[in-house]
Amino acid sequence: MGYRLGVDVGGTFTDLLLIDEATGQTFRDKVPSTPSDPSQAVINGARGLCERQNIAPADIDLFLHGTTVATNAVLEKKIAKVGLVVTDGYRHLMQIARSLVPGGLAAWIIWPKPEPMAALERTIEAPERMDAEGKTVRELDEPEMRARLEQLKASEEIEALTICLMNSYVDGRHEKAVAAICAEVFPDIPISISSDILPEMQEYERALTTIANSAVRPAVARYVGNLERELKDWGTKAKLNLLRSDGGLMSAEKSAEAPVNLLMSGPAGGVAGAVWVAKSAGVKNILTLDMGGTSTDVALIENGSARLQRETSVGDLNVRASSIDVKTVGAGGGSIAFVPELTKALRVGPESAGAVPGPVAYGKGGELPTVTDANVVLGYLPESLLGGSFTLDREGAKKSVQTIADALGIDLMDAAAGIIDIVNENMFGALRLVSVQQGYDPRDFALMGFGGAGPLHANAMGKLMNSWPVIIPPSPGVLCAYGDATTRQRVETQRSFNKMVQNTSDEELTAYLDSLGAQVKQELEAEDVAPGDIELLYEIDIRYAGQAFEIPLAVEPEGLSIASLIARFDTEHERLFTFNLDETPHEIVNVRAVALGKSADVAPPSIGKGDADPSAAKTRDHQLYMDGKMQDAAIYDRALLKAGNRVPGPAIVTEMDSTTLVHSGCEALVDDHGNLIINLVEGA
Repeated sequence: MGYRLGVDVGGTFTDLLLIDEATGQTFRDKVPSTPSDPSQAVINGARGLCERQNIAPADIDLFLHGTTVATNAVLEKKIAKVGLVVTDGYRHLMQIARSLVPGGLAAWIIWPKPEPMAALERTIEAPERMDAEGKTVRELDEPEMRARLEQLKASEEIEALTICLMNSYVDGRHEKAVAAICAEVFPDIPISISSDILPEMQEYERALTTIANSAVRPAVARYVGNLERELKDWGTKAKLNLLRSDGGLMSAEKSAEAPVNLLMSGPAGGVAGAVWVAKSAGVKNILTLDMGGTSTDVALIENGSARLQRETSVGDLNVRASSIDVKTVGAGGGSIAFVPELTKALRVGPESAGAVPGPVAYGKGGELPTVTDANVVLGYLPESLLGGSFTLDREGAKKSVQTIADALGIDLMDAAAGIIDIVNENMFGALRLVSVQQGYDPRDFALMGFGGAGPLHANAMGKLMNSWPVIIPPSPGVLCAYGDATTRQRVETQRSFNKMVQNTSDEELTAYLDSLGAQVKQELEAEDVAPGDIELLYEIDIRYAGQAFEIPLAVEPEGLSIASLIARFDTEHERLFTFNLDETPHEIVNVRAVALGKSADVAPPSIGKGDADPSAAKTRDHQLYMDGKMQDAAIYDRALLKAGNRVPGPAIVTEMDSTTLVHSGCEALVDDHGNLIINLVEGA
C-alpha cells in the first residue's frame, strides 16, 4: 500500500494532506492559492510536501482533488459559447424558462433576468418528435438536420454543443442520432446530450442542466488535462479523481464529460471530512462551519450522513444535480469591514481581501481592515502562524481597525469586537438556513468548526446556536483535503417513473430499481472497483399529485412496500411543512440509484494519554479582549496536548494550519484522537 494525496483549492489557500495508507500517518501543508491558474498551487504544493517528507512521486497511488474550476467559470461568466439543438417548435425554450422571479414584492421590476447560457442565435431545431411514451411521432430528418447544423457552423462560433429533445428522457434514440451528425459537422468540440446528463421530465430543467454541463466542459477538460499532464511529468502514476458536489469521487475522464457534477466540489470536501471526523468523535448529528479566507460554508449532517439536495445553485444558476446541502455566505478571514458614508453603520463583507493582497496583518500590501485584522487586534490570533513560518503585523492591523473605530466614534477594541460580532451574525443566519428552516432543532446537533478561520469562531457560534459540544478536529485548516482523501467513488443515475401509486405495484417499482442498480454497479466496475467493494443505495422522489416539488426518500428494493413509502412521505412532509394533504393521492416521480466504492481504510490517529492538567502544552501567558474587557488567558501548543487534558477558557490553542479560541466560561477536552471537545462549564 502506498499514499493517497488529498488537495483542496480555496479562494485564499490550497490545502494538502498526504496519508500513508499502511500506517494512517498524515503529512499536511497549506500554500497560497494561485487564482490565475489553480493547478500551479496544486502541483507546486504537492511537490514541496513530498520532497520535505522524502516521499517519491511513484509511491502515490491516488490523487484526490476538490476543485472550484467549474464554480468559478459560472460565477465569473467565463463559460463556453454553447450551441443548442431542440425539437421543432421549441427554439425559445431557454428564453421562456420558468415564471419564478426571486425576491420580494415588485422584484420583477428590478430583477435583471440572467442571459441564457445558450443564446437564441445559437439555437436550432431538429426535425423530429417523440411522444411521452417514447413512440416516434416524426422520424428524424437526417439530411435536413445536417443542413441546419452546417448553417449554424457557418454563422456562429460554437465551443460546445447541447442536444435536448422533447421527451428524450423516455428514449434517447433521436438525441444519439443527432449527436452522431453533430460529431461529423463539429468534430472538435464536446457534445452533451440530455438523456445522458439528466434523463428526467421537465424540459427546461433538463435543458438548463445539460447546457450548464456544456458551458463549463471545455474549462474543466483543460484543467483536468493540464493536471494529468503535470502529474505525469512529475513522475507519479497516481490515478486522478475529483470530488463531486454530492461528496463522492468521480474519475478524471467522467469529470471532463459531466462537469456539472463538480459545481459544488469545493465545499463538499469539508463536509466529507467532517463526516469522517464525526465517526471518530462518536457524534452522529453535526452542524459544520467551514470558514476560510473568502467565504464560509455551512451544512447539516444527520445520523452520520450529509444532507443532500437535488439541486445545485451557483450564483443565478440552479441545475438538477445532486449536491450536499451547503449554504455559503461572504464571511471569511479576509472579509473587509467598512462604514458606508450614507448609513454610518458597520458592515463586514462580502468583499474579501483574498490571497493578494490579503489582510493588513499578513504584510502583503493589504490596507483595508478585515476579520483577520480584528482577531489580531483582540488578541485571538497570536503573532506567529503556520508553525512559526508566518509572522503577523499586529501594529498594522491596529492601524487598519482604528479607521473603523474613528468612523464609528468608538474605542479600538470595541470596533474590533464589533467586526467579529457582525461576521458571526452573518454565519449564524446561514446555520439557521440549514437547520431551523429545514425543520431541525440546532440543540440536537454538535457544531464542528474547521477551515483556516473556523476554529476561531466556532465557540462563539456554538453559543449563538446553543449547539454543543463544539468540536475542533486535528488539522482543521486542511480538513477539506482530508475529506477529498478519505471519501469514496460514487456513480449516480436517475430515471423518471411518473406514475400514481395506485397505478403501479411493489414488484414493478422493485424491478425498476434493480435495473438502475445494475447499471451504476457496472459503471463503477468499469473504473476498476471490485464488485464486492460496491455498495448500492436507492432513492425515490415522491409528491402529492399536482405538487411542483418532490421529497426524496431512501429505500431498499428488497421488501419494498409502497404503503410504507407513503407513510414515510407523509411524516417527512409534515416535518418540513407542518401539514399533510390527506385526501390527495401520491405520485412517484423519479427513481435513483447510487453505487459507492470502498471506503478509505484510514484509521484516525490516536494521541498519547495524559491527565486533566494541560500545563505541559502551555507556551506562554497571554491577554485578550473578551466580554467587553481585557482578560488573562494562556496559549497552548496543540501538538503537545494529551488525551484527557482539559483546557479552561479563555485560551488559544495553536497549530500549523489553524488557531482555536476557547471562550471564557467554556472548557476544551482533548479526546483520544486529538479532537478538541468544547463545552460550557457548569455554573459559569
